[in-house]
Amino acid sequence: MNDIITDVKSLELETIKNLKNSKAKNTVKAYESDFKDFTLFCLKNGFQSLPTEPKVLAIYLTYLSKKCKFSTLKRRIASIKVVHKMKGHYLDSKHPLIMENLLGIKRINGSHQKSKKPILINDLKYIINAIDQEKNIDKKIRNKSLILLGFAGGFRRSELVNIEYSDLEFVNEGLKILIRRSKTDQLGQGSIKAIPYFNNNEYCPVTKLQDWINYRKINNGKIFDISDKSVSLIIKRYALIAGLEANKYGGHSLRSGFATSTAEAGAEERNIMAMTGHKTTQMVRRYIQEANLFKNNALNKIKI
Repeated sequence: MNDIITDVKSLELETIKNLKNSKAKNTVKAYESDFKDFTLFCLKNGFQSLPTEPKVLAIYLTYLSKKCKFSTLKRRIASIKVVHKMKGHYLDSKHPLIMENLLGIKRINGSHQKSKKPILINDLKYIINAIDQEKNIDKKIRNKSLILLGFAGGFRRSELVNIEYSDLEFVNEGLKILIRRSKTDQLGQGSIKAIPYFNNNEYCPVTKLQDWINYRKINNGKIFDISDKSVSLIIKRYALIAGLEANKYGGHSLRSGFATSTAEAGAEERNIMAMTGHKTTQMVRRYIQEANLFKNNALNKIKI
């Protein structure tokens, strides 16, 4: 009998471990961080955070709506639900109290997200030219490669800094990069991004990556030994030197810049998604809409 109880306990522990491993470590950390904020709110107001009730979550969302974006509210709901699941509790995140409250918040506050500006082609050139002014040769070669590769591959910051030498394959047409895991590929099935040589070597991501590998004599491990937060800081630094509004750019600016620039150039939606790894068209269509604001503007038909 004791053996059976011991087995069940070990199975419970293993089940909890499986639930945690179903998500990437960074994702789990984000969930836990969100839930910590919810827990503090509950402690201050005499509510129970685990398990909680739809009414409490609805009140928390109203509190958040005074200071957070609508997208943050939706993320917090997901985080709180996942933590409940991991701890063996059920939370009805679709309860009418929650959904109707969200709808009311959306009507009052709106749900438009003000994102970081995309780095478009001219911005990219200004930033690369700013990097050329860098006196530190190591940083100059690395950051040119980092920025150009990040743009050309439509990379997420986490994907970019986790590229390893063994993930690269240089071919006649350019470069193949194996992406072992990403935000939309939690099971690690992997995908390949293909980046061709550019006609202009000065802005060619393949050539500049080769320069960086040769300079540092890299033959194993990560190509860029930096954190994903460093990508954002590097972009802001050289955007400022380039005379751009640095505070309006961030780590996501490379990815959105790729999508917006290629859409503006006429690339098909499915081809953009194949590079960025988006699983749904919603976000990609936002980039395309942004790219076409002036291109397909009705006012272009007016001659004054």
